[in-house]
Amino acid sequence: MVSLSYTLHATAAGETTKKEVESVSADRPLVFLFGSGNLLPDFEANLADKKQGDGFQFTLTPNQAYGEVDEESIVDLPFEAFSVDGAVDKTMLVLGHSLTMTDHEGHRFDGVIVGVEDTGVTMDFNHPMAGMTLYFSGLVEEVREASAEELAHGHVHGPGGHHH
Repeated sequence: MVSLSYTLHATAAGETTKKEVESVSADRPLVFLFGSGNLLPDFEANLADKKQGDGFQFTLTPNQAYGEVDEESIVDLPFEAFSVDGAVDKTMLVLGHSLTMTDHEGHRFDGVIVGVEDTGVTMDFNHPMAGMTLYFSGLVEEVREASAEELAHGHVHGPGGHHH
C-alpha cells in the first residue's frame, strides 16, 4: 500500500502554460494498492523504487496518460438522442455539461457538450484529460505491506481506503 501527497499540473495540446489540476495533501493522501492496475501504468512505474519520505517529480506525455484527443470521439447527435420518455429536456443541453450516454448495446460513455445548434448537439467523448501532458510532484507519505484481504479485493481498506 502506498500513500502519496502530490500536486498535478497539466498542459493541453499546443499549450505551454501549466495549470494546477489537482492537489492532494498529506492529511488526505492518495492511498492505493501498488501494481493492482488501478492507476496509469506509467504513473506507477515512476514510483517503483520510491520509499517512505522520498520526493518525486515526473512528467507523463498524453500517450503515457489518457491518450491524444481522438477527433472521432467528438460526435454530432440529434436532439432525439437526448429524449427521455419522448421529451427532450433542453435545460440539460448546455455547453460544458457532462452527460452519460448509452449506446444500442448498453455501453455507457461519459461526454461533455461542446456545441448546441438548431439541428442537435455536439458531444466530446474523449477522456477529460486526453491530449494533456501531466506533471506530477509530491512525496511518498507511507509504504506498507498490503493485507491479504486488500490483495484479494485489489484495493485499500481502512483509513484512506475505498477513496474515490
